[in-house]
Amino acid sequence: MADSDFKDKKQPDYGLETESDDPDSLNTITALVAEDHEHEIKLRTMSWQKTAILLAGDQVCLAIMAQAWSLSVLGWVPGIITILLCAVLFWITSITMHKFIMKYPQIKDICDFGYYVFGKSRVAYVFSAFMLLANNILLIGFHVLTGAKVLNTLSDHSLCTSVFAVIATIMGIVMSLPRTLNHVSSMSMVSSACMGIAILLFLVFAGIESAPLYGYNGNYPTLGPVKTYAFPQAGTTWVACMNAVLNITFLWVPQILFPSFIAEMERPQDFPKALAVLTFISAILFVVPPAIGFRYLGQYSTAPAFGSLGVVAYKKASFGFVIVPTLIIGVIYANVTAKFIYKRTMGKSKHAHSNTIIGWGVWGLVMVGIWLLAFVFSEVIPSMGDFLSLLSAAFDSFFGFIYFAIAYWQLNRGKLFNGVGRSVMTLVNVFIMIVGLFILGPGLYAAVEAIITDYSGSVTPAFTCANMAL
Repeated sequence: MADSDFKDKKQPDYGLETESDDPDSLNTITALVAEDHEHEIKLRTMSWQKTAILLAGDQVCLAIMAQAWSLSVLGWVPGIITILLCAVLFWITSITMHKFIMKYPQIKDICDFGYYVFGKSRVAYVFSAFMLLANNILLIGFHVLTGAKVLNTLSDHSLCTSVFAVIATIMGIVMSLPRTLNHVSSMSMVSSACMGIAILLFLVFAGIESAPLYGYNGNYPTLGPVKTYAFPQAGTTWVACMNAVLNITFLWVPQILFPSFIAEMERPQDFPKALAVLTFISAILFVVPPAIGFRYLGQYSTAPAFGSLGVVAYKKASFGFVIVPTLIIGVIYANVTAKFIYKRTMGKSKHAHSNTIIGWGVWGLVMVGIWLLAFVFSEVIPSMGDFLSLLSAAFDSFFGFIYFAIAYWQLNRGKLFNGVGRSVMTLVNVFIMIVGLFILGPGLYAAVEAIITDYSGSVTPAFTCANMAL
């Protein structure tokens, strides 16, 4: 990476006082959009409404259905407090990110963000790049495995699980071929609708069935009547509680994708409008369905909650709709990942933004490579649930908290305590930094401990044909 990758003769070096409505910043955005629109393949075309749809497509996901389990571990009081606290910190950190990107509109992804937030550090760029690739490819692998689970469940394990994973991988590759997020946004509407139907069906079925069937510690009624509780039950370990917190945190930390989304908006300054829509939707979906799920499943809650349903037909009817968001969310992460690799591969050649055979050929090869690597991870990892906790601790600690506490300091350096409001926000960002470090330290320890426990028991063999249906 060279500094020239980020420099433009028309782009001034912004002072730390620059706000999102600074004329120089807006002029730079206008120049970047005009330059992009001269290309055959135009990227900076999304409206804030399209961006909101894309954000919702990423957030309205299967992880929502794991939150009833988190509540069953933490209980009502710590669980709801954790969800609401994550919501507040999500809004604050996302707005900080947007303000920082408005200072440096040439930022195209989280790697560029890391480069600038750490004072144009190449080390930070390389570190961010590694984290981006590792996080996204592992997440795509998780969606490949989830796709295989859905197909297993719907077909009563009619084929080898590895074959279902291959099918999900091929479907993901084909759906990932569009090169602009504007096109992917159209898929996101279908994704959100299907996940919404799945959640609604689950809530109806959980309410009308006499009792759940499956629980991690025993099937109904071995654990007694369904019950809920305000605090963790006796015997709940610290590792279990920490993993439940990481489960919630994972759902609220999608910011690793946000710089890539903002970079394809025609008016990046409108991103807070899309963010407000996302926060409103998330606040409802991340609280109401998990709360209802916990109410009817209690101590029998599983992750995802579909697995606790006692009637097989109910399970299939609701879980079946998850195949659509599973693949489309994988497509979103694949697009952002491929853009990073493609940009570094093609540089400023005409193939980077034109409909050439070489350009599309390289794009296709990059996408195939990403999905094949994700397929391998999906097959060799014994427990993707624990690895989601690992992802949350190792990656979300940086991309959900630490990076943005530092960005706040960069934006307000020299005036951190100018006035009561600024002083309060400075203390909030100190807290954000502490949360990030806590997740990175004790959180990472808890995630690793859970993985070690999994490996000490019966581990699903790699490339298995075993039935992995819910």
